[in-house]
Amino acid sequence: MARVLILTADAAEELDSMYPVFRLREGGHEAIVTAPTTRPVKLVVHDFEPGWDSYTEKPGHLLPVDLAFGEVDPEDYDALVIPGGRAPEYIRTDPDVARIVGHFFAGGLPVGTICHGPQVPAALGLLRGRTTAAYPPLKFDIELAGATFVDEPDVVDGAMVSCRGWPDLPLWSRAFMRVLEKASDRA
Repeated sequence: MARVLILTADAAEELDSMYPVFRLREGGHEAIVTAPTTRPVKLVVHDFEPGWDSYTEKPGHLLPVDLAFGEVDPEDYDALVIPGGRAPEYIRTDPDVARIVGHFFAGGLPVGTICHGPQVPAALGLLRGRTTAAYPPLKFDIELAGATFVDEPDVVDGAMVSCRGWPDLPLWSRAFMRVLEKASDRA
């Protein structure tokens, strides 16, 4: 089965992070969590409440981390998932994140992005000419990165699978698992 790297950090959205980890493991794949350090990351819960123009944020669970970004050899993995939340906003400037993410895009390997996750490949110039979903207020950021924004729950562009946020996870997960299994069949 596939070895899938989950790229995250503090303030990643809880469902965006934990749902893929559990779904991949349920499917018999190995989900390896990487973050800036090996201490558990502090996840947050984003919710949509009446009377708010944006989402609210509350503290969430801790997510154990297997490797620090600097310890990752991307050659050891078959796919990558970048959860949303606020983590992508600041990890996108990390040189090890650029090294890791660049490897998956250069190799045409499966990459899943959830909610704010596309901020990472966008900042690295990796979305140019691609089609992707993201949290809808990121539409202009996605377009400025040279991509086409699609407001859908499970956008597949080659080996990249994206969605708008945690409410889309069942459809996103189904699409990502299909892309992952197809890539595993070729390997």
